[in-house]
Amino acid sequence: MTTRTPTLTRLAAALFTALALTACGGGDDTATPAGNGGPPLVVDADGNSTFDSTVLGTNLTALPSETLSAAEQSSLLYMREEEKLAGDVYARLGATWGLKVFTNISASESTHTEAVRQLLVRYNLTDPSANLGAGVFANTTLQGLYTQLVAAGSVSLIDGLKVGAAIEELDMLDINTHLKTVDNQDIRLVYDNLLKGSRNHLRSFYKTLLQQGGTYTAQYLTQAEFDAIVNSPMEK
Repeated sequence: MTTRTPTLTRLAAALFTALALTACGGGDDTATPAGNGGPPLVVDADGNSTFDSTVLGTNLTALPSETLSAAEQSSLLYMREEEKLAGDVYARLGATWGLKVFTNISASESTHTEAVRQLLVRYNLTDPSANLGAGVFANTTLQGLYTQLVAAGSVSLIDGLKVGAAIEELDMLDINTHLKTVDNQDIRLVYDNLLKGSRNHLRSFYKTLLQQGGTYTAQYLTQAEFDAIVNSPMEK
């Protein structure tokens, strides 16, 4: 990852301040553009947003084969592990707190990282996550971030839900940063659906956090962007 520092990595340190609800949301980047996620993403009544691998494969096959830029290659390799990070953190917190929102979204995230893997196969890229178990990453920065996120989310159930919400906010920022240098139609198809899934998962974490008596202020989206997402219905 030599071309740039991903948003998720740049903001990792700020996450832990955010969990104390002392940071303000916002930034100049557009965090939530109008999504155009398509049929590959299946959304259930709780907002769990899961890729249908067969449908996605069919959709990818129908798109033209385009030249892969260095930025796009870097993006795909990072996104493969970034999506794995979210799923692995949620699985660990689900085991800690026994709450379905973690385990259900973790299962959805496993299909998100698989969707990116399909792109790696399509472009004949080596999979950085091949043969790596839960909580293990080739990217050393993500490895450290995983440990920090699990520790922060294990303090209390409320903190765990805040970690979930913050990860989804950060994912949206990071994907949108990638989209500034990605123009291949197949990659954009997957990334647009990842954004849609992140919006739905943010809604789920926020709703559960309120049910548990917690509060949350936007950390990386503007408050207006955050409110627009959590106060709107799940996207199908």
